[in-house]
Formats: sequence, structure tokens, C-alpha cells
Amino acid sequence: MAIGVFGENFLLLLFCILFTVLGRTFKPQYGGGIIKNPELNHGLSGWSIFGNAKIEHRSSEKGNSFIVAHSRNKPYDSFSQKLYLLKDKLYTFSAWVQVVKGNEAVTAVFSTNGGMIPAGAIHAESGCWSMLKGGLTLNSSGLAELYFESKNTTVEIWVDSVSLQPFTKKQGRSHQDRSIEKVRKRKVSSFPFGSAISKETIDNPAYKSWFISRFSVTTFENEMKWYSTEPSPGKEDYSVPDAMLANTKQSGISVRGHNILWDDPKFQPNGVQSLSPDRLRQATEKKINSIVTRYKGQVIAWDVVNENLHFSFYEDKLGSNASASFYQMAHQLDGGTTLFMNEYNTIEDSRDGMSTPAKYVQKLREIQSANTRQIGIGLESHFQTPNIPYMRSSLDILAAAKLPIWITELDVESNPSQAQFLEEILREAHAHPAINGIVIWAGWHPEGCNKMCLTDNNFKNHPTGDVVDKLINEWTQRNLVGSTDNNGTFEISLFHGDYDATLTHPSVNSNSTQSFKVTIGTSEEKLLQVHVHDV
Repeated sequence: MAIGVFGENFLLLLFCILFTVLGRTFKPQYGGGIIKNPELNHGLSGWSIFGNAKIEHRSSEKGNSFIVAHSRNKPYDSFSQKLYLLKDKLYTFSAWVQVVKGNEAVTAVFSTNGGMIPAGAIHAESGCWSMLKGGLTLNSSGLAELYFESKNTTVEIWVDSVSLQPFTKKQGRSHQDRSIEKVRKRKVSSFPFGSAISKETIDNPAYKSWFISRFSVTTFENEMKWYSTEPSPGKEDYSVPDAMLANTKQSGISVRGHNILWDDPKFQPNGVQSLSPDRLRQATEKKINSIVTRYKGQVIAWDVVNENLHFSFYEDKLGSNASASFYQMAHQLDGGTTLFMNEYNTIEDSRDGMSTPAKYVQKLREIQSANTRQIGIGLESHFQTPNIPYMRSSLDILAAAKLPIWITELDVESNPSQAQFLEEILREAHAHPAINGIVIWAGWHPEGCNKMCLTDNNFKNHPTGDVVDKLINEWTQRNLVGSTDNNGTFEISLFHGDYDATLTHPSVNSNSTQSFKVTIGTSEEKLLQVHVHDV
């Protein structure tokens, strides 16, 4: 198995079957990094009781050693290891986990001077080993204590092959650069990069000009949502999104359909909360049919149900299979467009147990059981202080599902490091091979943006806008000039995209231009054949 520095990506969904046969785990990543006795080959050396659990060292029939916490009374009763961690490092974490019965969530937590920091979580199973993968950064250096927890205190927690590997920010950036070179270029379509917009763009030529010179994709902030298109019960009005869609079409900007239904009770249209289950079912079916039929083939994605991991308005009213039925109906109406879940805190906050990568994939599988079409993974990405190692590990876990992944609503809360944090997140997202597109949540409003603005009201860049322009320039190649060698060969590495190659020869007065596309499926070499004839 090939392992790359700070960027290992495993087929996590296959591991349970594999280890049932093997009865052992893989070796710890990076040899365990700074973890003492990571494979538990030296008994309990380096490990201690955490809380009031009882711990012991065990070995399987095939000789695999691991540590066990049992007789647990509190979720945090387990085992621990103390380490000294530095604030200027990026820590990537992994461990192999098993529980004695059922399927239970197990979280790896670091107790620090600044509080408890979850590094990652996994739904561990009985009878097989599952990989828990995550990461963390710290605001200050100091002593930290790693431990594991599970809310179900009746289960034993088994752990093996633990790894905690520090990297410098320079090493992390180097990984991003290598990954971008590998997955976004070929010696390889155009990567969709955009920002949200609002109805203010319809009659604002200056903002429209600023926008289309930078972006290729957008999402309407609120204008397609149910409460916007049906402001009063039974009275639909699509005039605003119609006008916005006409504008984007004219400018060659692709649109993500956002959103059909929102599971948060407080964002329901007027009168919907008080509907009976039968009336609510009729209303949701009418809404899905109305908007999907109207914009069929005109959007590149549908966020069918928004935030159905954190909220359950429709499931509480209509039953646990409500989401699955909505996706099934949307697929029947527009089978050519990818349907997405859309959720927050899956990659941005390790403390939120509602939407961990494992829970996200679990919900996807529940929905897919009633739907033959693959469902895309929409990651809202509303960041405070980014935890890049955790973000990377979470993307690795989600990538194992082999489904389209988009960053759908990226912003960073206002703080002095906002622009720096935005650049770190954008670089990490663009570097990850599973990311199919990025939409920033920074739609311009005259009265001010939501959390993050890219420009002022005169469309002069804020520092965040400068970051966007800087990265667009890095990720876009224009006006490249070179000469062929003595064999008539010219080689260059290109980002995904559409290109025009203009060929000139000193003895020929006219130019020859050929167009071609560089995509993921493009072969390693593109041969442009040109014949020069003497006259």
C-alpha cells in the first residue's frame, strides 16, 4: 500500500470485511509518530487509566496486540497517553478501533490547557477493526492527554495502531502543492470555482463585471428557497430566480440549485409548521415538483434537503424515510442532475458530533437505499479557526464513499486572521483530489455581507478578495509562450481547462490555432500535429 506524507487516503468502507478475515490491523501511520508503544507490542507501557475504567492488554489468536477499556461508568472512562504538543504544528491522528457489541460512536479526544479537543470520531463495530482518522491544531503549546470516549458505557473500547504525527506548516503547504500538481494538472473540465450571489446582482453591471471576471459557478443565497418562492401559502413567485438564472446563463456561469427543502424548523415558509402530516406531505411534493420541473436541466446540482443531520423537521412529521422519499422524487423529475445533501461542521468543527464524516456517510446510505442514483456530498464549510489536519482527514473519510464532493458555502468568521484562514482552507480544498468544486459564501449586499465580504461597495477587494484573486492567478494559466526543441517538441504541465494553442513559424506569415480541452480523462500527452510546407 502506497503511503504519502500527510495525505494518506484509505478505502475505509472496505476495512471491516478485510479485518474480519485478517483478525489484525494495519501498521500505524508514520510508525505511530510521537505515540509511545503505538502497536501495544510492549504491554501497557506508555498508557494509563483515564477516569475510572479498567484497562488491560490483550492479544488475538493471530498474535495482534491491543488495549482494552472495560467496566466503564462514564463516557470518558478509557485509557490515555500524555504528550507535549506545540501550537505551531499540524497534527494528523489515526487509530484502529473496535467495540465489543453493536455499532457505537467512538471519539478520540485531547485534553489540553485550552479545553477538550476532539480529534476525530468513527462508528466502531463489533468483530472488525475500523480506522478512526482525524487531526488537530492548538492555540498554545503544552501538555495534552489523549483519551477515547463512547457514550455507551456498556461497551468495551479496543484500540490498536495509534498514530499522532506532527508536521510544520511548511510541510503541510508542500503537500498541498504536490497534490495540486498531481490532481489538477496533466503533463490534466476546468475546476469549478465560484461565489454565492443575491438578487442585487441583477441590476448592478459593476458587480456583474467583477464577478464574471473571476468565477465560473454560483449559488443563489436565498432566492430559490421555499420561503422566497412562496412568500404566502399557495402563491408561488419565481420571478427573481428566473431573472437571476437568465443573467447567469448570459454570462456563462453555472448554477447550483439551493435548496429545495430545509430541515431546520425555523426556516419553514409561513404556515408550513402548522400543517398536518398529510397536508405537509402534499405541500412538499408540490414544492419539489414545482421547482425541479421549472429548472430541470438548468442547474448543475440540487441541494434536495438542507442540514438533515442537525435537524429533522420533515422526519419528525412524516417519518424517518422522509429524506429518502424527497430524493427519490427529485431524481424521477430530473434524473440528469446530481442530487446533494448539504450540511455544516462535517469538516470544519471536530466538536460537533451531529455531522461527523461517519454520520454523514451513514445518512447518505440510508437515503440511497431508496434511490438508485448516487447522491453528492455538500460541505457548507462555515469556519471559525480552521483545523487543517482534521479537515484533510475528514475529506479522506468522505472520499472513500466515491461520491462527488463540493465545498458549497465556504466562509470564515470575521477576525484579524480571516484572509489568512481563507487562503489555508482554499488551498487545502483545492489540493484534495476528491473535491469537485468550491463555492464561497460571500454574496455582495449593499448593507454588508453575511460573515465574509470579498469587496467593498465600490468593488475594490478586501484582503479576502485579494486572496481569491491570488489563488485564481495561481490556478489559471494564460499567455504561456514557449519554443519547440530540435525535435519539434514542446512540453508543459497544464491545469484542467479549455485552451487555444497558437502556433507560429519564422518562415510562415500566418498563425495556426488549435483548441483542446485538458480534463481528468486526458492522456498524459497531447499531440498537436502541424505541417509546414515550403512555397
